[in-house]
Amino acid sequence: MACAPDKPHEDNPFLGILLMLAFCVLAPMGDVIVKLLGETVPLMEILTIRFAIQAVILSALVAATGRPWRMSARVFRLTILRSLLHIAGIAAVFASLRYLPIAEAIAIAYVMPFLILLLGHYVLQEEIGARRAWACAVGFLGTLMVVQPTFADVGWPALLPLLVAVIFALFMLITRQIARETDPVSLQAVNGVIATVLLVPASLLLHAHEVPHSHYVGLDAREIVLLAAIGLTGTLAHLLMTWSLRFAPSATLAPMQYLEIPVATLYGWLVFSDLPNGMAALGICITIAAGLYIVMRERSMARMPPIEQP
Repeated sequence: MACAPDKPHEDNPFLGILLMLAFCVLAPMGDVIVKLLGETVPLMEILTIRFAIQAVILSALVAATGRPWRMSARVFRLTILRSLLHIAGIAAVFASLRYLPIAEAIAIAYVMPFLILLLGHYVLQEEIGARRAWACAVGFLGTLMVVQPTFADVGWPALLPLLVAVIFALFMLITRQIARETDPVSLQAVNGVIATVLLVPASLLLHAHEVPHSHYVGLDAREIVLLAAIGLTGTLAHLLMTWSLRFAPSATLAPMQYLEIPVATLYGWLVFSDLPNGMAALGICITIAAGLYIVMRERSMARMPPIEQP
């Protein structure tokens, strides 16, 4: 029996925060795998396989559960734009990980929640609130303390995480606009299909013009397993993020994403023996504190009875 389309959801900030926390734990796992593959597998091949796996898995899930494929013309147009931003953002992430340590790349990119906070307020007219704004500012300060690379150390690749921040701020803004109007699994399935359809001919075109990292290479068993893991973790992580935006405003979720930094730092230490220095460690602690404050405040507010209007 086919499933009926999901009914619109009311805001549930605490549930949205939990889903975003799950994203923050899972997403850096994919970054670790990308960094492991970066020296042997071209960027375009990793990117195409990652989205192709997303398309296959979620399309099968949509078909098996009877979820709706149809979208309104407005939502479909925004989904195409969202897919283009997704491709560009993931490509910039993958490229930055070829040059920078994981924690460092993510830390620089985390001007993104600050951008989301501003976009959510000025574009979507979402309420920020003084305490949430201060918590986000404190988390941003902690992020600045984590940032270590300079242009003298790494050159132009230091700009790649900043590009990631701008792209994903816009990506999340669009996701918030359409998340309540479509099933998140269907949205991610369509996202994967659109991205794959665009990437396959794009890779052939770029390879014909001898653009670096646009070719394909033969894969050994280890690389196949790792590429499959990239597709699985990326698919699930962004599904969790999409779901979180269905239940909470982007301004609420923005500070929570800072928690991806300490998680990435832990993974970088365990896999690559990259350990932050004292100032970076202090910055991570400040970031965690700001994020936990948001969790406790949103949970407290969710338990408060609504104020009746006279």
